[in-house]
Amino acid sequence: MTTAMARNTTLTKMMNDTLTRVPGLKVGHYTDLAAATGCTVVLCPPRTVGAVDVRGGAPGTRETDLLQAHNLVQEVTAVVLSGGSAFGLATADGVMRWHVERGIGYQSRSGALVPIVPAAILFDLTVGRPGSRPDAAAGYQACNVASAEPVAMGSLGAGTGARIAAIAGDQRASKGGIGSAATSLPKGLVVAALVAVNAVGNVIAEDGEVVAGLRAQDGRGFASVLDELTRMAFAGAQPAANENTVIGVVATNGKLNKAQARKMAQMAQDGIARAVNPAHTMYDGDTLFALATGDVPADTTLVGAYAAEVVAAAIRRAALSATSLAGIRAASDWVGS
Repeated sequence: MTTAMARNTTLTKMMNDTLTRVPGLKVGHYTDLAAATGCTVVLCPPRTVGAVDVRGGAPGTRETDLLQAHNLVQEVTAVVLSGGSAFGLATADGVMRWHVERGIGYQSRSGALVPIVPAAILFDLTVGRPGSRPDAAAGYQACNVASAEPVAMGSLGAGTGARIAAIAGDQRASKGGIGSAATSLPKGLVVAALVAVNAVGNVIAEDGEVVAGLRAQDGRGFASVLDELTRMAFAGAQPAANENTVIGVVATNGKLNKAQARKMAQMAQDGIARAVNPAHTMYDGDTLFALATGDVPADTTLVGAYAAEVVAAAIRRAALSATSLAGIRAASDWVGS
């Protein structure tokens, strides 16, 4: 590598404030715009410790029991976030095949190679082309394009068909998507997040202002999802759409064991509550995976606190970078109209 190329590589890494700021992580998207669905894969370096925290009332997941601290396997090979509801869990099969072909995965005592690929899904089956959902081939393709470049954000990958605050139907909802954020701490420690935002609640800024979500009935600005849910509850009505979630990954290059990584995931869930109102409802499947990739000394409390910060930032980025698709307008297309 030439001096100029090395300098450019270093500069790119310094400018990268997404999940791939964590050394060794790669991210790839599969996007089907016609069907308004897709998946996102996070490829992990060797010896990556994995954990998970599931907080929503309607989760769709794979391999989450394996990630509990008391269970045997310590490392994960990759993590998949996918649209397609429960059908989308099949994307992990393609990710496993991609790794087996390259001899990557958990080596069992009997000699069998088994890639460990936890996954979580969001519901987008009523968006775009009916009957279309990501499959094993989609997961495989996402692996093929995975890179350490800054993560592409917006309505792509697992966030292609995502909606925000669709409880009164798509006409009053905002388009959701994928967002990512990272922060660097002293002595080389990095904490980062990647989320797919398909939430019941509005996405809110640090000052509480709604940045994306339920459009007011008069078309001017946003309405309170909590007020709308209250009205529906006492009127005996059901939300027009009640299959929602925020799913994602928080990661650090710090040295954490499975129990400590689980604590990071638990604390990171506070980021959802800061950026989505209301959060963790019975209609949501909020799930955050935690990855610890390195040997940098790390205080669990500090890492967890910053994990919540980057999750909140990633959610807001997802909402602000979303683009209109399948008849669902991005907030930027109609705010103030």
